Amino acid sequence: QVRLVESGGGLVQAGGSLRLSCAASGNIGSINGMGWYRQAPGKQRELVAIISGTNTDYGDSVKGRFTISRDNAKNMVFLQMNSLKPEDTAVYYCYLRRATLTGYWGQGTQVTVSS
Repeated sequence: QVRLVESGGGLVQAGGSLRLSCAASGNIGSINGMGWYRQAPGKQRELVAIISGTNTDYGDSVKGRFTISRDNAKNMVFLQMNSLKPEDTAVYYCYLRRATLTGYWGQGTQVTVSS
């Protein structure tokens, strides 16, 4: 089994910053990619950012404000979120994709941005 544990969520004012962390453990095997998705109330889960090797991909709404990074040795992925907006409010989920393309999700961490 693969376990993903997120941390770093919370309440922040608009314009502020937060840094999310996700630690993977268990039968990870070879990792194809790690990243972050988010889901706001009443909306579908959407891509925030994902990193695979040296390639990164961001959702259009966070480009230029969020930065994803990864510590391969520790099986961790991070999301630096700057210039936060109220519309960034959501539950943020860590995602891991193995080389077999099997995907795993964390339990989610709440990010709330007040105006």
